Amino acid sequence: MSLTLHFHPLASFCWKALIALYENDIPFRPNLVDLGNPAERAALLKLWGIGKFPVLRDDARDQTVPESSIIVEYLDSYYRGRVRLIPEDPARALQTRLRDRFYDFYVHMPMQKIVTDRLRPEGRQDPHGIEEARAQLHTSYAMIEQQMKSGGWAMGEDFSLADCAAVPSLFYGNMAMPFGEAQKNLSAYLERLKARPSVARVLKEAEPYFQMVPKEP
Repeated sequence: MSLTLHFHPLASFCWKALIALYENDIPFRPNLVDLGNPAERAALLKLWGIGKFPVLRDDARDQTVPESSIIVEYLDSYYRGRVRLIPEDPARALQTRLRDRFYDFYVHMPMQKIVTDRLRPEGRQDPHGIEEARAQLHTSYAMIEQQMKSGGWAMGEDFSLADCAAVPSLFYGNMAMPFGEAQKNLSAYLERLKARPSVARVLKEAEPYFQMVPKEP
């Protein structure tokens, strides 16, 4: 098998790559990496010096591809399936990449700030940073609420890279800072995402690890 994905089922950014693979039924070998295992961490560092997953290895093309958004683009270019995750039209492709960046930077990152702060030892928390993260999520949620007025997916009728990015951002975001009652469009969008077969599969595979996610104190 040409493709190997180095990942962990709980890791939020890994979900983007998994969804892309499952959307188009692309065969791959899953390699679950335990970063707490020195040998497995060393093997990941040998592949990608930053030491973060996901990392896609393509033996057929002798390519090592890190970073979730780049992996999705790589698959869309070289292992194209029935679902195009990057539109052919340059203008729509640019907007799709913008939505992807929006979810990663303005939903995913503040969500991770809140979650990781809960793992810090007593007295080492960052209240100011958490306040900023919550404010960013509040702004981002409001923007998505407006964007999703007409239903559908992030870019309208077609499921895309932007939706792959939205899944972990909103799923874990709703755990870190739950959506409000006024955010009905946002909530409905997350439910549509969760019902999509590729996403449902990712969630099912991650479910045994959900107890590892730190809860709100």
